[in-house]
Amino acid sequence: MTDSLMTEHQTRVAHRVLDEESARRRHLVVSLTGAHAYGFPSPDSDLDLKCVHITPTSHLLRLESRTVPAERLEVVDGVEVDYSSNELAPVLVGVLQGNGNYVERLLGAHALRSSDELDSLRPRVRGVLSRRLHRHYRGFAQGQLREWEKTGFRSAKKLLYVLRTTLTGTHALLTGEVETDLTALMDRYGFPEAGELVVWKRRGERSELSEALSERWRGQVGRAFERLDAAREHSVLPEEPRDVDALEAWLLDLRRSHW
Repeated sequence: MTDSLMTEHQTRVAHRVLDEESARRRHLVVSLTGAHAYGFPSPDSDLDLKCVHITPTSHLLRLESRTVPAERLEVVDGVEVDYSSNELAPVLVGVLQGNGNYVERLLGAHALRSSDELDSLRPRVRGVLSRRLHRHYRGFAQGQLREWEKTGFRSAKKLLYVLRTTLTGTHALLTGEVETDLTALMDRYGFPEAGELVVWKRRGERSELSEALSERWRGQVGRAFERLDAAREHSVLPEEPRDVDALEAWLLDLRRSHW
């Protein structure tokens, strides 16, 4: 299903890059993120491949243990590919801290590749979700809002990222589920008019809003932050992570079996 979000050429390029990177590290999951996963890709959108990998336990015990992220940004056969992968343990620490980026990699619907271990990990990740997610999504959305302001409120992409981030956070806080596709969230949370922004963005990465549309949204974007803040107050999630012991036990079992 995730492959259908890309063109055939993009799919071939993505799997070519992943084959090369999989020879260097063992991926727990490879998630398609960015505009393709958010519901507003344009023909010139790059491929955002965000991954989690498992380092062999014996390597972690070496004098020079390395868990630094792996990164690759290049144009492959005309397709810009942004690949990055983080080691499992720092990712799980980030999940406990409320890092939505890591939560989306592990629980999102757009996994290009996944391992058997992911199925057993996902319930443990859901078990430690907390209202700490609010801080991450609000902070990220505020950063995107500042970027939108720098463009003179004309960038369709930056505005859509503000809405995507706030509504994904709202949905996660109210339901405990991860949904990154703005087009699946905008009606539910009171932003059906965001559809016109999606149309603008799908024309191209640098699509600019009309002056009238830009002015209209300057007065409306604050509602998205209000939704997010209200979701924190009415969240189904606990204030702090629970079931941390179960998550750590899962990690220890995996380390023992991946020597």
